[in-house]
Amino acid sequence: MNKGDDIDILARTIYGEARGEKRSGKIAVANVVMNRIKRRKQVGYRGVNGHRVVSVAETCLKPFQFSCWLDNDANKKVIETVGTDDAVYRECLDIANDAVRHRLVDVTYGATHYYNPQGCSCPAFARGKTPCVIIGNHYFFNDIE
Repeated sequence: MNKGDDIDILARTIYGEARGEKRSGKIAVANVVMNRIKRRKQVGYRGVNGHRVVSVAETCLKPFQFSCWLDNDANKKVIETVGTDDAVYRECLDIANDAVRHRLVDVTYGATHYYNPQGCSCPAFARGKTPCVIIGNHYFFNDIE
């Protein structure tokens, strides 16, 4: 795992958040990361030659943005150790590559947040909100400020 590699970290985030979903669900998670960057919503930065540069990897790894990266989440160990021998991870790498190169259609209508109601109770950000789309097991929101 290379924490500075945008494609690798995005792929691991997709894997951790949506490996049980169909391809469309994995793409949707990638869309959310890219939408956060586009809208400067919870965006992460890396230092390059004394300048702050927007980083896909740092956006994924930013504290409390994606539960799979939380130290107490069982997924963290899984996503840190998964390799290219895993077919689902290879699919996530393919999606991450397309996302970083801006070759994905945004199936989430600009969503910057999501949650899986089967995996957790309704988070505070979603209370009183209507999902803009439901893809697989995830509810996506594009109206979170």
